[in-house]
Amino acid sequence: MSEAIIDVKGVSKAYGGVVANHDVSLRVEPGAITGLIGPNGAGKTTLFNSIVGQHPIDGGSILFEGREISRLGVPQIARLGLLRTFQQTRIFSKMNCIQNLQISRSHRSAAWSNMFTHPSREGVEKAERLLEFVGLYSKRMLVAGSLSFGQQKLLEFAMALMNEPKVLLLDEPTAGINPTLINGLIDRLKRANKEFGITLFVIEHNMRVIMNLADHIYCMSHGELLASGTPDEIRDDKRVIDAYLGAHGDGGRNHPRERLPRRRGRCRAVGRRRRPAGRGTACRDPRGDADGAGSVRAGGGPRLPDCG
Repeated sequence: MSEAIIDVKGVSKAYGGVVANHDVSLRVEPGAITGLIGPNGAGKTTLFNSIVGQHPIDGGSILFEGREISRLGVPQIARLGLLRTFQQTRIFSKMNCIQNLQISRSHRSAAWSNMFTHPSREGVEKAERLLEFVGLYSKRMLVAGSLSFGQQKLLEFAMALMNEPKVLLLDEPTAGINPTLINGLIDRLKRANKEFGITLFVIEHNMRVIMNLADHIYCMSHGELLASGTPDEIRDDKRVIDAYLGAHGDGGRNHPRERLPRRRGRCRAVGRRRRPAGRGTACRDPRGDADGAGSVRAGGGPRLPDCG
């Protein structure tokens, strides 16, 4: 077995009397796309926070490339090449997109005096290439605060790529993005993994997204690791089905709207037919780029049927 790039061993974390993680162990293989799923409150984001050094763990060990990092802070871990994105975007809303990427460039080998230098032409060109990669090139001079929520998430993704991470942890990357654009985001994540060699560790509630994206999936419930396996193994695991849907006797297998999706070549974000008026977001061309990204309106219906 090859050495894992992230190796979590018996990690526990509690807030007062609330146990968020209990004896969690998992491995993220280098060059892979690993998924982390589970119901709300399962402890997924707490685990992410522990890995990137946002808070100390109560017990266990976290290794990054064989090095213990559980006692390091966020800046130290980031300099090692381990970055994350958030459910809510962390951008500089009063700067334009190019400036957001410039301030996010890697500082691993830079001196402190470099902070006061003007951006190089090479840096600007790299920022433009990454904005084109995520579909925001036409918005490059716009103030980031004027972008839709979906576009801001794509900008945050480009900012992370600007830093040239070895591993990128993404917390619900498709949340708030217009369903017609989910396929494009999946393609970009896969390309970032393949073309840039970035290992991805992804929390995702949209089951059709994670089933089509990840090579290996872990499922958490009530702060503990419940199951792990390939997408097909997770889809057929009764423990996972019960954790999401509750016990239906048949595990929800015969319920037409409560069946975990099979892995497919592409995730169909929306069907080809137009939705009836007043039932969620209007149907748009699924081939659209990030220029049309936006937040999903309330009342759009459950996420599984919308993606399927």
